[in-house]
Amino acid sequence: MAEKIIRKLGFPIGFVVLIWIIHIIQMISGLDFKTLGVYPRKLEGLPGILTAPLIHGGWEHLFYNSVSFLILGAILFGFYPKIALKSFAWIYVMSGLGVWIFAVPYAYHIGASGIVYGMVSLVFWSGVFRRNIKSIVLALVILILYAGYFGGIVPGKEGISWESHLLGAIAGIILAWIYKSDIEEDEIPIIVIEEEEEEKDYFLPRNTFDATLSERSRQDNPNL
Repeated sequence: MAEKIIRKLGFPIGFVVLIWIIHIIQMISGLDFKTLGVYPRKLEGLPGILTAPLIHGGWEHLFYNSVSFLILGAILFGFYPKIALKSFAWIYVMSGLGVWIFAVPYAYHIGASGIVYGMVSLVFWSGVFRRNIKSIVLALVILILYAGYFGGIVPGKEGISWESHLLGAIAGIILAWIYKSDIEEDEIPIIVIEEEEEEKDYFLPRNTFDATLSERSRQDNPNL
């Protein structure tokens, strides 16, 4: 059991360890890694699609992204192992590429927030599209835990890359739709059981008022 849990959570934990190591190196060395972020529609900002999620502007930024990533990673890799890794990879690339194409070119965009929003969106919308017991329960859990995240997809606080949040969320919706048929073994479908209409005794035949006079006569007198 422990080995199975470690295997499923190994990737989320490994990713968080990686971004912490990178941030510690940045702090110790005194170097500014922000230029490794995505700078929209500039060639020098294009490599940031791969490096931006690994860079954070401060300890608070790093801490909140790490906690959210661990929780969402546990849900995604624990309950949707068939699609977890490929979904993470696509969210990683799609959110960064979307920022490079669509965001306003005023600064470098850094941090794993776009990936976090993509994972939130993926798990929630999987419940909408799959509509089985497990996916709906997980969607409700996400709604309770991350309801406040919806405010992060619109322009707000200065210095916050709301474009990353929005484009990551859009990537999550797209992937939830694409992978909706990749059902896990433990996903139990919601079965609608239609009750058969019970036979009832009626005082008059069911077609009494529909039958013509001649038809009713033949019913009453079969020899006619």
